[in-house]
Amino acid sequence: MRLTLFRALLLGVLLGTLVVPAGDLRALAQAQQPPPPQPDKQQKKPEQAGEYAISVEVPLVAVDVVATDHSGNFITGLKKENFRILEDGVAQTITNFAPTEAPITMVLLIEFSRLGYEYFAYKAREGAYDFLNQLNKDDWVALETFDMRPRIEVDFTRDKHEVKQTLARLAFPGFTEANLFDAVIDTLDRLQDVKGKKSIFILASGYDTFSKHTLDQALKRLQQTDVTIFAVGVGRSFFEYFDNRGGVSGPGRLGYYQAENQLRQFCLKTGGRAWFPRFDGELPSIFREVAASLRNQYSLGYIPTNKARDGKFRKIKVELVGPDGSPLVVHDQKGKNVKYVVYAREGYTPPKGGVGD
Repeated sequence: MRLTLFRALLLGVLLGTLVVPAGDLRALAQAQQPPPPQPDKQQKKPEQAGEYAISVEVPLVAVDVVATDHSGNFITGLKKENFRILEDGVAQTITNFAPTEAPITMVLLIEFSRLGYEYFAYKAREGAYDFLNQLNKDDWVALETFDMRPRIEVDFTRDKHEVKQTLARLAFPGFTEANLFDAVIDTLDRLQDVKGKKSIFILASGYDTFSKHTLDQALKRLQQTDVTIFAVGVGRSFFEYFDNRGGVSGPGRLGYYQAENQLRQFCLKTGGRAWFPRFDGELPSIFREVAASLRNQYSLGYIPTNKARDGKFRKIKVELVGPDGSPLVVHDQKGKNVKYVVYAREGYTPPKGGVGD
């Protein structure tokens, strides 16, 4: 997309004065049905006359984990005994373990607003279109856009051609506002009852201009989900172009760094990753890495030793260990020790309540 000199000057003013106001919005879009049908819940044993019981819910905490070496290569072939989970520093017993082989269930959440003279919308739409080529025929994908409010453009489907057709029809954004926080919370709410591995792939600038929710509220909502978030910031090349030409003021520069940090925090807290490419040539490898991360996840589960339903955040730490319980040692092809990184969500907040609630 080519920008005229007039637009470039106006954009410099925009980036230099951008603030994050607060305001009310209309009700969000109605919830859609979840993707693939889920297995029926196990039926409870009928109570006989004279019998009574007290039922206490003991939730299973699910944690999806990805491990890579310092070069980004995935560490495969790990077993259950190679993982240790700590909750608030206390070791937990892993009851569920499996390398993830299930189809991907993903929401493509793209910024489609007039912010940045439609440049961000253009880059997000084109990126989403190209990313679809990384999905397999059994993967589920939904398309959601946001400006002043989030919109479900395509509900969960395995038909990637339908999603591409819809992206091609997204021509002219209607509003300048990009309400990122509202869109993230709305998408998490829609995914709440979807079973299995699920993720959100955000393609956006990271700016939030008019959400009724705050960043703190969005981050707290992330503590209640098992959804993994990945993000690609679509504004770095745009920002650097004008910044290198003196077109961005101090407040504008600070606003952009905050926008990137918001995307980074969404991913960090959920065990995902964020990228901020400068060149289009970086995108194909990033898209491959997003899909590969989901296909190389290990699914772990445990019943927490802390049974309190106090609604307080609990920190999770996942470690790789050897047969003797010491830190796992990973070698490269030459037999040299290599450093590795473990990606997992930072923690969770259990529901608040007591017996009988």
